[in-house]
Amino acid sequence: QVQLVESGGGLVQPGGSLRLSCATSGFTFRYYPMKWYRQAPGKEREWIGGITRDGGVKKYADSMKGRITISRDNRKNTLSLQMNNLQPEDTGVYFCKPEGVDTWGRGTQVTVSS
Repeated sequence: QVQLVESGGGLVQPGGSLRLSCATSGFTFRYYPMKWYRQAPGKEREWIGGITRDGGVKKYADSMKGRITISRDNRKNTLSLQMNNLQPEDTGVYFCKPEGVDTWGRGTQVTVSS
C-alpha cells in the first residue's frame, strides 16, 4: 500500500532553514505529481506547493514563494522541501502526498521559535 514517511523537521530559530524529506513506497512514484501541505496549530491543512512528475514545473503558495524549493528524485522515490527564512507562522506539521491519492503520512513537525 501507499506509504509516505516525512522527516527532517525540528526546532529552528526565525530566519533559519530546514530541508524536509518524503520517502515513498507502494506506488510508482515517477507517475505522480507530488504535493506538500502543512497544518498549523488550530488551522486546517493547506497546500504549500507541488511538483510535476518529471520535476520540470513547480508551483508554490503565495505565502511560500521565494522561501521554498521543492525537488524530487525519481530514482530514489523521494521528495524534498527546502525551506529558508523560516518564520514563526511556518510552524506546523508538514506532509507530502501524491496527487489524486487519498493517503497521508504522519507528517514531520516544524517549530520556528526563538
